[in-house]
Amino acid sequence: MILRADVERVGKKGDVLDVADGYGRNYLVPKGLAMKASKGAVTQSATMRRARDAKDARDREAAEELAQRVAATPVRISARAGVEGRLFGSVTAADVVAAVQAATGIELDRRRLELEEPIRSLGVHEVAVRLHTDVTAQVTVEVVADTA
Repeated sequence: MILRADVERVGKKGDVLDVADGYGRNYLVPKGLAMKASKGAVTQSATMRRARDAKDARDREAAEELAQRVAATPVRISARAGVEGRLFGSVTAADVVAAVQAATGIELDRRRLELEEPIRSLGVHEVAVRLHTDVTAQVTVEVVADTA
């Protein structure tokens, strides 16, 4: 079979692979995710792989450029805090994304932030952002006490 689209845990577009007959006949082909491998189709799959590799290279290059821009600009978020520096709430991934957009104009997806728990204290925190499968950027988030 030749994959016509990326299939999770199976392969990427243009890959030539062996799958169980029933899986290919009953799932992949009817959904338009794969086609039978013939001589002409194998040649076409090579073209699909080259296009996929070129697109992946462009996406990776764009992600690296974006990572440099995001990492270069520290983000400041003000939040209400108690005497000992604990927040009266927390700074979530959505707050970090909004602050990054306000500071740099770069729109990130909150699900790509690797923030296990919300930030609950004042100070400087590093938050990782997955921009591509191979590219991760570090966003410096400074949480300061709200003066208002």
